[in-house]
Amino acid sequence: MDGIVTDVTVGVKRGSDELLSGSVLSSPNSNMSSMVVTANGNDSKKFKGEDKMDGAPSRVLHIRKLPGEVTETEVIALGLPFGKVTNILMLKGKNQAFLELATEEAAITMVNYYSAVTPHLRNQPIYIQYSNHKELKTDNTLNQRAQAVLQAVTAVQTANTPLSGTTVSESAVTPAQSPVLRIIIDNMYYPVTLDVLHQIFTKFGAVLKIITFTKNNQFQALLQYGDPVNAQQAKLALDGQNIYNACCTLRIDFSKLVNLNVKYNNDKSRDYTRPDLPSGDGQPALDPAIAAAFAKETSLLGLPVAAVPGALSPLAIPNAAAAAAAAAAGRVGMPGVSAGGNTVLLVSNLNEEMVTPQSLFTLFGVYGDVQRVKILYNKKDSALIQMADGHQSQLAMNHLNGQKMYGKIIRVTLSKHQTVQLPREGLDDQGLTKDFGNSPLHRFKKPGSKNFQNIFPPSATLHLSNIPPSAAEEDLRTLFANTGGTVKAFKFFQDHKMALLQMATVEEAIQALIDLHNYNLGESHHLRVSFSKSTI
Repeated sequence: MDGIVTDVTVGVKRGSDELLSGSVLSSPNSNMSSMVVTANGNDSKKFKGEDKMDGAPSRVLHIRKLPGEVTETEVIALGLPFGKVTNILMLKGKNQAFLELATEEAAITMVNYYSAVTPHLRNQPIYIQYSNHKELKTDNTLNQRAQAVLQAVTAVQTANTPLSGTTVSESAVTPAQSPVLRIIIDNMYYPVTLDVLHQIFTKFGAVLKIITFTKNNQFQALLQYGDPVNAQQAKLALDGQNIYNACCTLRIDFSKLVNLNVKYNNDKSRDYTRPDLPSGDGQPALDPAIAAAFAKETSLLGLPVAAVPGALSPLAIPNAAAAAAAAAAGRVGMPGVSAGGNTVLLVSNLNEEMVTPQSLFTLFGVYGDVQRVKILYNKKDSALIQMADGHQSQLAMNHLNGQKMYGKIIRVTLSKHQTVQLPREGLDDQGLTKDFGNSPLHRFKKPGSKNFQNIFPPSATLHLSNIPPSAAEEDLRTLFANTGGTVKAFKFFQDHKMALLQMATVEEAIQALIDLHNYNLGESHHLRVSFSKSTI
């Protein structure tokens, strides 16, 4: 790989129009437009978003603005859902790559799709356009690593036997032992359901069974294919990808299990080969229409997308299934995913002596941007809370229903109301309704904010940040003890701007967060408090 970059650098001296002609790319004409790699480093200034799809279609695509550390595997994965990838050339020093697909049709589908939805790699937008070159000729001795990765992908795509005599670098695949994958979802800002997983993974082969569960405060799943090769292909294409924009990152490994034993078909587990299984106690049973769809499709063992409520709908372009796979696999950040669902929550069994709109704003604000809070005038142990979107209300409900607040176990459900009404002008409602729409304390206003990646269930351990240099451990321990709980442990991060602090119980930690998030520690430092997945 280094050899190629050197080769390109030497080419720079010959002027940009010859930069990659001849030895590396075969071109219909040697004059490369400024839209393809130029040598003077100013290409990004000439590059305008609306131009990125210009030029005659070609099965060679030029990919720009790649993150520095991106691997061949990740670039190849961009093209996988659209057809066979036949060659790749990475220009590491220029943060660019050329990707060759087997057919022009596949390339057109890919460009059309990514013009509708900006692709992201490692949370950065990247740009894809047709190259002036009609095929990619690479020097295989120089391009060995990329060729090895390609060979691995091809072996997987065509379901060949495991690679013989090829040593593949760490980013490529090793022969799969098991048809079962273990999937962990990191940064789960939006809920991920069994149906969403089925929709994403079924693009790589027949999914037989899925079991979902929570372990170490993390949503995990075991998913079984009919063939280890499918598991290998899915892992290669999806590991490290985001399901939604900047969050819900898939971490995928092969499981030691080779077969899953599913007892119930419900929203936690499913055996697609056995639509007759019971739903188990207290679990919603499968919709009869979906069960019928299972039965009909047993030969394919696939659930039609239409039968999945709230699934990411395929876009209206050729090869929509491939596009939906790409979208669901999160190579494409999904800003367009509708934030459907009800935004208003009904919270009941509150401690009416203690609860205030501000305390509800602070606690529910851990899981989304609270717009309005109304404590009910005739039933002060209940409140309506309006979140910014349906995903946030779902997330808050999942994490806070059944938690203890001011000594009482609160119940959180979706309300039938669409919005929270503010009181009429001049009407005194005793401060029971508050509009937080313009609050500076919203955690999720900035798209792609780090806060999206640090959303965890309530836990006894709190993450503290924005600590001023003058604050000592003793000061912070005392501050948190004064919220009425016991501080069990404390640990500063290296720079002393952040710390972990452990209370005796989750309830005490919830209380401390309500009381001390945005607490003024002086020196214009307002303390930020979140739940942590770590323990001390």
